[in-house]
Amino acid sequence: MTNAHFFRMATAAALAAVLAACGQTPPDAPTPPAAPEAPAPPATSDAVAKPLRFAVMGFSHETCTFCPGGDTTVEDWTKLHPPLEGDEVFDIDPYMRGFVAASREYANVEPIGLPSPVGVYGGSSRSWNTEESFDYFVGNMLDALKEAGPVDGVFLSLHGAMATRGIPRPEAEVAKRFREVVGPDVPIVATFDLHGNEDGEFLRWADMAFTTKRFPHYDSYLQGERALRSLVRLARGTYTATTASRKPGIVTPTVVQWTGASPAMDIMERARRWEARVPDAFVSVSFGFPWSDVPDIGAAIHVMTNNDQEMADEIADDMSAYMNRLREAFVKGPDIKMPEEAVRLSKIARAEGAAPVALGDYSDRSGDSTFILREVIDQNLGGVIIGSIRDENAIEAITSEGLAEGDAFDMEVGGFMGEASGAPVRVTGTLAHLGPGLGFDEMAIVTFGDGNALMITPTLRQLVNPEQMRVGPIKPEDFDVFVVKSRVHFRRGFDETGFAKTIHIVDAPGAFIGTTRLDALTYENVDLKSMYPYNQASDGR
Repeated sequence: MTNAHFFRMATAAALAAVLAACGQTPPDAPTPPAAPEAPAPPATSDAVAKPLRFAVMGFSHETCTFCPGGDTTVEDWTKLHPPLEGDEVFDIDPYMRGFVAASREYANVEPIGLPSPVGVYGGSSRSWNTEESFDYFVGNMLDALKEAGPVDGVFLSLHGAMATRGIPRPEAEVAKRFREVVGPDVPIVATFDLHGNEDGEFLRWADMAFTTKRFPHYDSYLQGERALRSLVRLARGTYTATTASRKPGIVTPTVVQWTGASPAMDIMERARRWEARVPDAFVSVSFGFPWSDVPDIGAAIHVMTNNDQEMADEIADDMSAYMNRLREAFVKGPDIKMPEEAVRLSKIARAEGAAPVALGDYSDRSGDSTFILREVIDQNLGGVIIGSIRDENAIEAITSEGLAEGDAFDMEVGGFMGEASGAPVRVTGTLAHLGPGLGFDEMAIVTFGDGNALMITPTLRQLVNPEQMRVGPIKPEDFDVFVVKSRVHFRRGFDETGFAKTIHIVDAPGAFIGTTRLDALTYENVDLKSMYPYNQASDGR
């Protein structure tokens, strides 16, 4: 079997994908009154306008407070890469790249990079940030800000779902500390991931917040551009940010938040329509991140208008009410298969020519889940690549035993984090690769069974495109079934390119971190029963 030709076409399509998308239009939107005219632009051209110096930083973490492994320290934040400095910060993420690119449209706008941590070891599988690490990195930024002298604005590239010991709302605390340094008149804007947990506290200290409207996040760069242009207007006095925030009282797992399907698509389209119909209105919607045990989890809405509080409140109220009208379907989400059924259906799809198949192992927050691997072996499914299973212990054992590529492999892998991971699974095969790959200095690939391959990594790795699996001797076009540790992002390369003919979201038995059954989690800072669907007679689906 070879899918080489189709694979090349799909990969090219993924690289050429357009960033903008058009959603479905809900039928019942009110018609807003005519908006006031925006203030006239300055009489002077940009070339002779007052130079603007904008301090910029990045500090982004989606924190899984229920994940094991201990709190996240300064060492964890600097293990993969030291903090970025100066112009290095301009490339920290797509939000920042969009911001900096837009700044070059102006003759007299200068971004100033503040020291920013990048790439925490373990990513979103890491637990609470320590207060010491938060203070350390934010403190370094503020020291650099003071040294840089007066600035005309601040851009914060954040996530929205950071959780820090002793600091209930970390992103709001970042904005507060920056506000204390720059004073009340210097504008502060920020960008957020739509999985952010935010409420009105952030906009108490900042002027504007721009959140992605697509998941996968195709519009991160666009939100960065939007942040820059708005910051210029704020600094030049042609925009007066007037804001309204709402919490609709809905909590959902991220697997149901794919904006490629209704009703998530409809919610974001409604926000886009308000922006299109009301000049100078910006509508940011967060769906939330429930695996952070913080007081402001759940959906949130931020609306910003140009000095029109009445309109800001009207839009915020409408968006909150609309989300609640769609909440039952929103919370229900997609059809989710258990591992046994998903593997059985993959065998059928392979036999009937409905491959490639993509299996999204959505619930695995720590990366070592073995439920699908177990079924692949038990049901003798061939042509499978699993990318990946986290097992730093297996990699260490391979190294300590002196195994080389081509040697026989016979070890148990994964399943070492308790019931949420399943039991360790014995894999017998051949060590096909030991060395760099998937962004790690060292990872392993084992071939086994009927043309199968298992990628073993030292931490959780979310793969979103089959081309990422081209490591060592592995050629993605040689496989029919792709297993990835992903909820939605994998749709970027497997679904929305047309690559995978069959797609299944795969659940795990039991209720624990990562599943849709959030009421199994032991929240200490959240009353889950105060939010839909847990304030209803519901099983959480």
